[in-house]
Amino acid sequence: MAEIHPQLARARALHPLLTHGGNEVNRRRELTPPIVTALKEGSFFRMLQPRSIGGMEMKPSDFARVTEAISSADASTAWVVCQSNGCSMSAAYLDPGVAKEMFGPVDGILAWGPPGAPFEAERVEGGYCISGTWRFASGSQNATWLGAHMKVAGTREIRTMLFPKSSARMVDIWHTVGLRGTASNEYIVKDLFVPAERTMQRDQAVDRREQGPLYRFTSNQLYSSGFAGVGLGIARGLIDAFLDLPSNKVSRGAGRPMRENNVVQSQLAQSEARWHSARAFLHNTLDEVYDYVIQHGEMTQNQAAMIRLASTWSIQQSREVVHTLYHCAGSVAIFEDHPFERRLRDINSVSQQSQGRQLHYESVGQIMLGMPPENQF
Repeated sequence: MAEIHPQLARARALHPLLTHGGNEVNRRRELTPPIVTALKEGSFFRMLQPRSIGGMEMKPSDFARVTEAISSADASTAWVVCQSNGCSMSAAYLDPGVAKEMFGPVDGILAWGPPGAPFEAERVEGGYCISGTWRFASGSQNATWLGAHMKVAGTREIRTMLFPKSSARMVDIWHTVGLRGTASNEYIVKDLFVPAERTMQRDQAVDRREQGPLYRFTSNQLYSSGFAGVGLGIARGLIDAFLDLPSNKVSRGAGRPMRENNVVQSQLAQSEARWHSARAFLHNTLDEVYDYVIQHGEMTQNQAAMIRLASTWSIQQSREVVHTLYHCAGSVAIFEDHPFERRLRDINSVSQQSQGRQLHYESVGQIMLGMPPENQF
C-alpha cells in the first residue's frame, strides 16, 4: 500500500473538529476561530507555496486528495483552503524577499476575486494606482492580504496587484444557498498605491522566480484540481452518511427496509463506481502531466485540456452522486440536523462556479479536434 502524504493524514485528523463545527460555520457564514487556528498550525495555507519560503510545493494530485479529505467533513473549509492556496502561488512570481515578507508569517494569507472586472491600473512612479470593486474573495475573513487582477491602462498587460486587506473596505454580500462558510465577500479600494514589487504577471514565465515542476501548472489549473477534490469530498461524505443510515429504515409506503430495495442497491453501487472512476481520472491525469513536466519542462495544450476535463468531470459526477443518494435517503435528507441537505446545497454551489461549468466540455472537444477554444479555458 502506498504511503499517504503527511498532510493528508493531518487533514483526516481535522475531521472531528470540522464535523463538530460545521453547523457553526454554516451559521456564521465564515470559518470558526478554532478551525482557522488549526488550519494555520497545520500549514494548510502553505501547500502550494515554494519550499524556499517554507512552503510544501505539493504535487497536484496530493493537493486534490487533501481538499477532498477536508471537504468530506466540511466543504466550506475545503473551499477556503483551496482558494487560499491557489492565491499563494503568487509567491513564486515575486521577489523572494517580498514573498517571504508577505507569506512568511503564519497569518500571511491572500484572498482575491476572479479576473474580469473592468477596472484599470494607472502606472505611477514606483508602482500603480488602483481603484475598483471585486467579489468572490473566498477566505477573505482570515486573509491579511488581498489581490486584484487588472489591465494596465494604455497597454494589453494584465497585472495582479497585492495589497494589505486593511487598505480595502470589505462588504458582506455572502448570503448564498451553499458554501455559506467561505466568506466570499466583496472588497473595494479607492486611489490605492501599490508598489511595483507587489505586482506580477500571474502564471507568466516572464515573472516566474521558482523553477519547480509545480509552477509549470497555472494557479487556475490548481484551482480546478483542488475544487474537483472539494466536489469529490462532498460526494464521499454523502455516500458514507447514506451507508450510516439505520439498517431498518423503511421509506414511507414501502413494504421492506430501504437497504433491501433493489433500485436503491443498484443506485448505490453505480454512485460508488461514478465516484471512484472520476477520482481515478483526476489523479491519473494530474500525475501523468506532472511526470511529463519533470521530464520536458512544460505541459502540452492537450494535457492542459485533460486537466480541465478531469476536473470538470469530477465535479459533475460528484453532483450526480449527491443528487442520486439524496433522493434515495427519502424525507430524512431534508432536515438540517442530518448530513444530507448541506451537502446537496454545497455540491450545487460548487458546480455553479466557473470550474464546474459544462461549457468546458465544448472547449476541450475543440482542442481535441485541433481547433482553438472559443470560450475562456
